[in-house]
Amino acid sequence: MKTFFAALLACLFFLDAFSEGKVRSIVILSDNIPLAELAIEKSAEEYGATQIQLSHDIIHNLREIRAPKVRENVARLAKFAHQKGIKEVLAWDHNLYGLDYYPKNFRSAAGGRIDLDNPDFWEWFKSDYREMMSRAPDIDGIVLTFIETGARVEAQHSSKMKTTGEKLAKAVNEIASVVVGEMKKKLYIRTFAYSKDEYRNITECIGRLEYPEIILMVKETPHDFFLTHPDNPIIAKLDRPMVVEFDLGNEYSGQGVIANTWVEPQARRMKNFLKNTNVVGYAARIDRYGDTSIFGTPNEIQLFALDKAFGGETSFNGLYGEFIAKNYGKDAVEFLKPAFENALEIAKSSLYTLGTNTADHSRLNYAENQWAYNRHVSGRWLNPPEVFVGGAVNKKFRYWEDVVNKIAPVRYKKRNSVYEREIKDVFENGLIEERECMDWTIFRDIVSEKYYASNLAKESLRLVESAKPHLKEADYAKIHPLFLRTYITASLHSEVCKAYFGARLYSRGGEFESGELKNTIEAAAGEIARLAKEIKDFKGSCPKGQYDWRGDANSALRHRNIALKIVGGEN
Repeated sequence: MKTFFAALLACLFFLDAFSEGKVRSIVILSDNIPLAELAIEKSAEEYGATQIQLSHDIIHNLREIRAPKVRENVARLAKFAHQKGIKEVLAWDHNLYGLDYYPKNFRSAAGGRIDLDNPDFWEWFKSDYREMMSRAPDIDGIVLTFIETGARVEAQHSSKMKTTGEKLAKAVNEIASVVVGEMKKKLYIRTFAYSKDEYRNITECIGRLEYPEIILMVKETPHDFFLTHPDNPIIAKLDRPMVVEFDLGNEYSGQGVIANTWVEPQARRMKNFLKNTNVVGYAARIDRYGDTSIFGTPNEIQLFALDKAFGGETSFNGLYGEFIAKNYGKDAVEFLKPAFENALEIAKSSLYTLGTNTADHSRLNYAENQWAYNRHVSGRWLNPPEVFVGGAVNKKFRYWEDVVNKIAPVRYKKRNSVYEREIKDVFENGLIEERECMDWTIFRDIVSEKYYASNLAKESLRLVESAKPHLKEADYAKIHPLFLRTYITASLHSEVCKAYFGARLYSRGGEFESGELKNTIEAAAGEIARLAKEIKDFKGSCPKGQYDWRGDANSALRHRNIALKIVGGEN
């Protein structure tokens, strides 16, 4: 009965909270203040944004509000957003912080852990939140990540709380008692997890929340933002209103350095999520640090499409022409539409390898990107764990036996390692072998996939160049470098894969140690050197955030040297 009334109260609250419209939230990561203000202004005027979230480089943990510069930036952006008619400005937070943040007398449990049964700790905890919140009077609430944090609350001591879900809920409820109960501000909680067990803990935690005003924010995909991950299934399972978090900054798919000019899968995901009546809004990340904001660039089409889908649009192909005509003129649509459309396949065929993301937060890195072969594999979330790769490959693959087992370096397939713990069931079922498994078939499929991406990127660049007479000079100066970088990037991945995976195949000896393969590797090595120089000499503009595109030149040369060492070629 108590659960029923709590649910009823929550429903009544949300009917009131969203009576004026649903949540359209823009999440700004970069502390590039002029670009942040541009994002606020454009999102208010063109997308009807109701909320701004300040995160990462602006404020990642509420404790940072004690720093004068952070406090100044938060106050400035909050004031600017309110002036533009945006009602809610939220600051990000993560809790618990690192153990050394908390007074030593509370870390009295075995191993220096916090004793969660000590009521004095929670009184101190709430007092700390009151003090931090008092330093940010302009914000309207916080977005709290309460899992995967510095000192994980579930790892702390309690004799009274027996489950992880109980401990998580205790921390959230204590924060809510201050933020919601006392200060009457908003509290959003971000939920994500790296395993199905963690999702069970989150579900239990949410069932124990005491404040119906707490709003959920859930990622579009399970675990993290990968194009090949399925829609997040927990959205349909949590019986509580929520906002879905989308990554339009493309953390793993180019970060706006290459063309991210697609309308799906984000729009399609949004359409699917709206089938669940508990989805009341979206939160769209629009950058990945530095000057990678999508606003004022062709990559803004992702927000355009997401917002259209949230508004009820169900057919997405026409969005390309609508966005291009609006921003670059109707005469450019004929050329830019197919170029924009190609971008998704280019990203999935260059930064992904046979259905799994092999780019290291968009950086070129096949040899040392350890998580590409376990934690980030989409097969963890699919049943059956299979993927169909189109384009020039046109095949279905089993994620573990056909892809990971063959493309992963041997050191990432070792038992009794962190990699095994990430995908324990895969090891237990014998789907991974502790040996080099690169073979001719998979090598040729990789080469075909990357060559396809490079050719597609070349055609897109040609289309953009054909559009030049129909574009303003300033617009062409933005669009052309974007697609030129896309072509160079796809070509570089193509050549690096020939050299790196070819050398791995060559290293098996015997039938694999052929003169033809050696020639292929050495030819690729020459192209890598040429493309690396082209990147280093690149004169066009280049946004930089977490992904430093120019750094791909040195990474490619490193992979080249690995390959030449194996085949006995010259560096």
